[in-house]
Amino acid sequence: MARKKIWVAGHTGMVGSAIVRALKDRARDAIELVTADRSEVDLTDRDKVDHWLAKQRPDIVILAAAKVGGILANDTFPADFLFQNLAIETNVIDGAHKANVDRLVFLGSSCIYPKFASQPIQEASLLTGSLEPTNEWYAIAKIAGVKMCQAYRKQHGRRYISVMPCNLYGPADNFDLKSSHVLPALIRKFHEAKEKGAPAVEVWGTGTPLREFLHVDDLARGVIFCMDHYDGYEPINCGAGSDISIRQLAEIIAEVVGFEGDLVFDATKPDGTPKKLMDSSRISALGFKSEVSLKDGVKSAYLWYLANVKA
Repeated sequence: MARKKIWVAGHTGMVGSAIVRALKDRARDAIELVTADRSEVDLTDRDKVDHWLAKQRPDIVILAAAKVGGILANDTFPADFLFQNLAIETNVIDGAHKANVDRLVFLGSSCIYPKFASQPIQEASLLTGSLEPTNEWYAIAKIAGVKMCQAYRKQHGRRYISVMPCNLYGPADNFDLKSSHVLPALIRKFHEAKEKGAPAVEVWGTGTPLREFLHVDDLARGVIFCMDHYDGYEPINCGAGSDISIRQLAEIIAEVVGFEGDLVFDATKPDGTPKKLMDSSRISALGFKSEVSLKDGVKSAYLWYLANVKA
């Protein structure tokens, strides 16, 4: 196999950094890995993206860059989530085409699927119902990215694909309580409560929604697997294959962190989608499966938090 030059766009984020780690595990003579931080190329700036691609001429682009956040962040900054993600996708996908990049992997999100899609959620559920209102802005932007990949396949014959991960967590996650997703937010809450000796930790919602969580290192393996083995028009799901309630998740995190107080669920706060489990049978049929258990994954995320975030 000829040596391939691969650009991971968004390499400093949780997903991008995991993909970089996974690619570095490959034989060094098989790929040339290129990255660029914001000072080199702002992905929301069309001219800078075009210049970077024209200069580097990668064989493959993995688009892992995105503005992400939890329910609160999505609800507070809808314009930012919509505009910035649309700009990144438009610039990188069309820029890759103009630079004659024939292979691109776009990272989407399970939130592209309807709020009440049949479970487990199949790829064919896309655009068959209304979205979850609390993150529809981000979802709409991600749907546009999927459709761009399909459009460039249809019109230009490009081998652009979309991979849909479920809820992700792991090293380099966002632990900011104002903008993070549920798992890292709970890690921080439980840790700070333990440090202060607090008697209880408040968890948003009823604790009943069911969610699927995939360790980011498993996703990175899945992305590279799809890069090598999948070349379809439809997006392909990449999930853990099982879900867990928010209450059960909170209990696991409390155990890992060592918090022994009470859990208090605030039912006045939104739950979001009641259940979200993806059907990952297509990627499984190709030979991929996740390897990191949820408890082991939470331990690794907590250790990273202690080493990199804890004040």
